[in-house]
Amino acid sequence: MSKKEKKTDELANVEHALSASEIFFEKYQKQILYVVGGLILVVLVVLAIRNFYLAPREKAAENEMFKAQLYFEQDSFQVALNGKEPEFMGFKEIVSEYGMTPSGNLAAAYTGICYYKMGQYENAIKYLTQFDGKKSYFATSVIGLLGDCYVELNQNSKALNYFDKAIATNNEVLSPIYLKKAGLLCESMNQPKKAEEYYLQIKEKYPKSMEAGDIDKYLARVQN
Repeated sequence: MSKKEKKTDELANVEHALSASEIFFEKYQKQILYVVGGLILVVLVVLAIRNFYLAPREKAAENEMFKAQLYFEQDSFQVALNGKEPEFMGFKEIVSEYGMTPSGNLAAAYTGICYYKMGQYENAIKYLTQFDGKKSYFATSVIGLLGDCYVELNQNSKALNYFDKAIATNNEVLSPIYLKKAGLLCESMNQPKKAEEYYLQIKEKYPKSMEAGDIDKYLARVQN
């Protein structure tokens, strides 16, 4: 086949493909336009919700959060939790009012912490589990605190499960803390070999952590 014939065949194939596409579009023109129009409408609705509903509510939630956080930092957990009407909302009401916003999500974690500090562990669990910790610096602390709540409720298996999740985040500061808590919990459950595994992880993976400073003492205890 000559170059000229080959080129002619290629052009014919392209023309055939274009013709097929035109026929397909003409046949399904209405359906295609409906689909495209629907996608555009969805995008416009999402943008409208984000810019005209969620953004203003996030700003309002931030303002309320700031006041509640001031009391939280002063260990006034009751006030931080319930607020001071009409001065400001507490964390609990922020969750109810602005739960869809990032600040409302963070308020769920604060609410859980307040309840934990007040000794109301079931309420703490209720709000801590509402917190979406994806890509949040707060996530490991919240997971670990759920473990602490279950320890207080004498639900050791659940507590250990949450400690393991906190450990698995490989946080240089927090993971060794929860390794030690998991080890101590295993000791209380009369599981020295399992406690030893947790303590060895501190020694081997986090030798510069504060928990590693006296870990040999804990290892000696469970090994003997």
